Amino acid sequence: MRIRATVAAVSGALALSAFAVPAAQADDGRSWSPDSGFTATQPSAGEKSKRGFAAAQAAAAPKITSAVVNGGKPIPVGTKSKQTVPFTATATAEAGVGGVAAFIWIGSSVEDEDSFGFGPNGKSISCKVVSATTSTCKGTITLDPGLLINSDATWWRVGASAVTEEGEEFQHEALSKVRVQRFSKLTVNASPEPVKKGKTITVTGKLTRANWDTGTYKGYSAQAVKLQFKKKGATSYTTVKTVKTSSTGTLKTTVKASADGTWRYSFAGTPSTPAVSAKGDFVDVK
Repeated sequence: MRIRATVAAVSGALALSAFAVPAAQADDGRSWSPDSGFTATQPSAGEKSKRGFAAAQAAAAPKITSAVVNGGKPIPVGTKSKQTVPFTATATAEAGVGGVAAFIWIGSSVEDEDSFGFGPNGKSISCKVVSATTSTCKGTITLDPGLLINSDATWWRVGASAVTEEGEEFQHEALSKVRVQRFSKLTVNASPEPVKKGKTITVTGKLTRANWDTGTYKGYSAQAVKLQFKKKGATSYTTVKTVKTSSTGTLKTTVKASADGTWRYSFAGTPSTPAVSAKGDFVDVK
């Protein structure tokens, strides 16, 4: 689908729509365009040739000074539920800023047919006038896992579109970055329960992560995962050993039963996959 952002000034306030989906679709269903909803008035060629005028225009040019999505933290996305995250963006213009909103995208250029992105939820946007020339706006962006593929688990550029109080649109394609990750899950089971002191406990589990290509969770292979233990009455876990996941993401190891307590697996994460710890499994040692 071809996705675009619509930006318009209405009575000095910003009205930003969510990305719209035109009828025409690209072959892979993922191309997009951050087209604005209006045309800004540009100086004529004759005016541009006037050095003094050009210098004045450059000095007064509207500018987006910052845009941050999810506080700069990674965005883990699962396979079914849409993930909504906040953004903050600031812009300045001599005529005053009607509003500004962020979008995220990947690709070589926002104009490239192979690029893809998500834009602001129009109804979520609220703005605060910082000064006569500067405004900061907050809002949300929603990521749809149904539109993602596994290679999208990488850095995304954060851009922003804005509009002056006079209706002039301006944009910055890459103000910052944010990482999108494949959501992870981790399980644990320690048995037998109860167990005699000194006997062997077998601790199994599985590390999986979102597979956006298939819309399912798949085992994450060859990953180092810590086996941790929290003795009854303690407030924190201690790492006992490190275990690697199998080709299907499974975990299995053995330990000696020494005291009542809770066992869990803990994964530190990778650039494409967030850290996760299993819910602990308590074992009663007799």
